[in-house]
Amino acid sequence: QVQLEESGGGTVQAGTSLRLSCVVSGGTFERNGMGWFRRPPGKEREFVACISGTGGSTYTSNSVKGRFTISRDNARNTVYLQMNSLKPEDTADYYCAWTVQSYGGISPDQYDYWGQGTQVTVSS
Repeated sequence: QVQLEESGGGTVQAGTSLRLSCVVSGGTFERNGMGWFRRPPGKEREFVACISGTGGSTYTSNSVKGRFTISRDNARNTVYLQMNSLKPEDTADYYCAWTVQSYGGISPDQYDYWGQGTQVTVSS
């Protein structure tokens, strides 16, 4: 089955940057939409960003727009989340997700496989 492995999380100071990576194995990648979601402590999972299989279309939530960028390298079976100008409210467990569809979306229900998550902590 499809497996996803996130990496790149850590503890950083506000105003700095991190880049998360998610490597996909065991299934197709180039034709699959991908998404990033996060779960802040004590809160529900929320949408962050998504990208189409070709990388030609992206969408980011209003809370991270202008700060976060989703991208992918299909030759490496990897999707990235570049996080700039991090804020304490960005602290969360971050998850990547894979969909059999050729495009991503804001609903977690449309994704078929999920990574285990990577922790991001932003200190003030």
